Amino acid sequence: MGLDMYLSGKKYMSKYFDGADSERIAKVNEVFGIDGDEDSDYGATEVEFRLAYWRKANAIHKWFVDKCQDGVDECQETYLSRENLQELLDTCKQVLADKQKASELLPTQEGFFFGGTDYDEYYKQDLDYTVKRIEKILNDPALTKFDFYYQSSW
Repeated sequence: MGLDMYLSGKKYMSKYFDGADSERIAKVNEVFGIDGDEDSDYGATEVEFRLAYWRKANAIHKWFVDKCQDGVDECQETYLSRENLQELLDTCKQVLADKQKASELLPTQEGFFFGGTDYDEYYKQDLDYTVKRIEKILNDPALTKFDFYYQSSW
């Protein structure tokens, strides 16, 4: 048990909106053995990829809850804009550049099985990982048309 945290990217594809999606949908259907016919149209689908995973990174979780979930922590899936991800990235970089800002900009949070609350090497590792993952996500041209979501489980 503990705080598990997921950042996912989702893309809705429809042959009605983007002709290039027709081929992608056909490939997805083929992978899963789905064979549409004239009576059933499988012209749309959604794909989801896990883009980041944290374990007991309670400061990152607190940031998502405070900034993106209006303070509501019910393990709900929450939409994130690219701007949200950029803000988290910038915040992590600020704290990594000046550790004195940690408790102000990215404070830890106590919770049942949420992990440690010290501003120690584990805290720094969580921030380093967050920077690495979000930079990759924001710079990946394949993800420009994806929607992003955060969800936790504890």
